[in-house]
Amino acid sequence: MTTPRDFTATTARPMPVIILADTSGSMARDGNITALNTAMRDMIQSFAAEEPGLAEVHVAIITFGGEAKVHLPLKPAHEIRFEDLSASGTTPLGGAIALTREMIEDRSVVSGRAYSPTIVLLSDGLPTDAWEEPIRQLLESDRARKAQRFALGIGADPGAEALRAFLGDPTAKVLAAKDANQIRKFFQYLTMSVQARSRSTTPNAHGPSSVNHVPADLEEIFY
Repeated sequence: MTTPRDFTATTARPMPVIILADTSGSMARDGNITALNTAMRDMIQSFAAEEPGLAEVHVAIITFGGEAKVHLPLKPAHEIRFEDLSASGTTPLGGAIALTREMIEDRSVVSGRAYSPTIVLLSDGLPTDAWEEPIRQLLESDRARKAQRFALGIGADPGAEALRAFLGDPTAKVLAAKDANQIRKFFQYLTMSVQARSRSTTPNAHGPSSVNHVPADLEEIFY
């Protein structure tokens, strides 16, 4: 039986949201991985509850802990059954960036009618593989360079150099989460930002640098 949502979703254009989540062993500290799981589940549920308009939010999760892999293939938020992430291993950020570029450039995954993606990178430590070249290739990709990008550093030493390079804008600021509560605040901000794009009549007008209108209660986590 066809539902109103099914009909509307067929006319809505996909709006991809790709999360690059650090799941290295250090993310097990201070309840960070638990907070991340809760925040991402809440985000996906919020997207799923949205009625499609011009855009329908699709979500993918790429993890990098020991190895870089696609934890959740890109699909509409209302079809997702989120499985918790676990923390172990090293921090192969470069591999995760490469997977992200491949996903965006694959037109069988991100179709030509999709709006420009939102890419979210969060990490709590220094990368353990080569990340400079994968980030350069991401920023030079015809499709990926148009993406709206967010970066969140978790904890005291989140590898800020790589996070700033990922943003590709010297004026952009990396957000920093010092505790589990700030991880949740970041994802609330991210959710509102994506929802604002999905409801906009010009979703692609939002530029790659995405931290210009951060709510006041997040200002203190800039660094």
